[in-house]
Amino acid sequence: MSADKKTISILEERRAQVLEVGEGTTGTLACERHSVAGAVSQRACVFCGSRVVLYPIADALHIVHGPVGCAVYTWDIRGSLSSGPELHRNSFSTDLREMDVIYGGEKKLRTCLLELINHYHPKAAFVYATCIVGIIGDDIDGVCRKVAAETGIPVLPVHSEGFKGTKKDGYRAACDALSRIIGTGDTSDVSPHSINILGEFNLAGEAWIIREYYERMGIQVVSTMTGDGRIDEISRAHGAKLNVVQCSGSMTSLAKRLKEDYGIPFIRVSYFGIEDMAKALYDVADFFPDAPEIMDRARTLVTEEVSALLPALEPMRRDLAGKKAAIYVGGAFKAFSLIKALRLLDMKVVLAGSQTGGPEDYEQLREMCDPGTVLVDDANPVELSKFIVEKGVDLFIGGVKERPMAYKLGVAFCDHNHERKIALAGFVGMLNFAREVHLSVTSPVWRFAPRFAAAESGDRP
Repeated sequence: MSADKKTISILEERRAQVLEVGEGTTGTLACERHSVAGAVSQRACVFCGSRVVLYPIADALHIVHGPVGCAVYTWDIRGSLSSGPELHRNSFSTDLREMDVIYGGEKKLRTCLLELINHYHPKAAFVYATCIVGIIGDDIDGVCRKVAAETGIPVLPVHSEGFKGTKKDGYRAACDALSRIIGTGDTSDVSPHSINILGEFNLAGEAWIIREYYERMGIQVVSTMTGDGRIDEISRAHGAKLNVVQCSGSMTSLAKRLKEDYGIPFIRVSYFGIEDMAKALYDVADFFPDAPEIMDRARTLVTEEVSALLPALEPMRRDLAGKKAAIYVGGAFKAFSLIKALRLLDMKVVLAGSQTGGPEDYEQLREMCDPGTVLVDDANPVELSKFIVEKGVDLFIGGVKERPMAYKLGVAFCDHNHERKIALAGFVGMLNFAREVHLSVTSPVWRFAPRFAAAESGDRP
């Protein structure tokens, strides 16, 4: 094992995107670059980013204009739940084939849209452009305008051609489409103490947990973008007094646009872990000083939840003390909360990285992390494997793509990406997170992993 770690190296083109925190560390971590060819990067395409943001809108039609293979990115991959309609669980495609590529797919797109709208009666329709559409030059804007005029519902083009950039560009394409809905609804019944929740996708029902907290405080949630989303709610989002941005990578551009167009300020929050969840509630309460009872309710809520949670965490914390964790997630803002949550469990973070972090995010990560912690941007499996081995990691927190890698290396794994089925947000989410981490790390199966067998013979790295 020790010999192996000497042979694992980082591509020269990637060195600027890897940094080890230390007393004498200078410079910044390079980020927001295109993935290095041949690195098998974890970063997704523009189309993926747009679908991540828009797909949870449950009463809208989502149709992929392109080959049928692109339509595989469905609800069951995302895991966003709905309290009502489930039209988003269907994946529709124009199924472009060779003759469509040669002669154009506009006629086929119009036919598909009219047929689906007539059958399902959605509140709106989103049309996602794929790579091939960008190449052949179909005028999806024109088709959408004509179909919208015929059907009387918003039909919105999403310019998500995969080759145009990275996942973050897909976020912006989705926000462009959302901005065309916002401002079209009635805001007469919106409370002066109201918010929009941005960047919360209701994975495993998390939006319902967060919404309940705010409603217990006396705050009206006008819309959630986009978990358990509804077109009518989104259309009147411009009436809210504050935007609360959870996933900063996906929704900050929309929050800035709403501030510019409608004067709605925004704050960044996280709903993961005790500290950040409480801060998210207090920050919203602070925004409404004319209603001090909102802050009083927030304090009562936090006191009740934390008082019940801490005793339940203590036995698990004792078992996890001193264990090493690696974090690789989509947005860097989530990594901040995970570091705090793991420290509450007395665990040490030795690797932290993200797919879409920016310069300010990585600077904050460097300030938060202990000396020796490795920071990575847009990592690939070889790099992640290298640092897991070198740092002697006991737990890896990532997404579905990292799970097989962790298990092959004999490392416990916690899914914190959009495929998961267990709520990890809110105070109850912290308890679920601790239980999953505890069960994974303390499982007796790891004693059979090769690296632990090597450790018994004194060869563990």
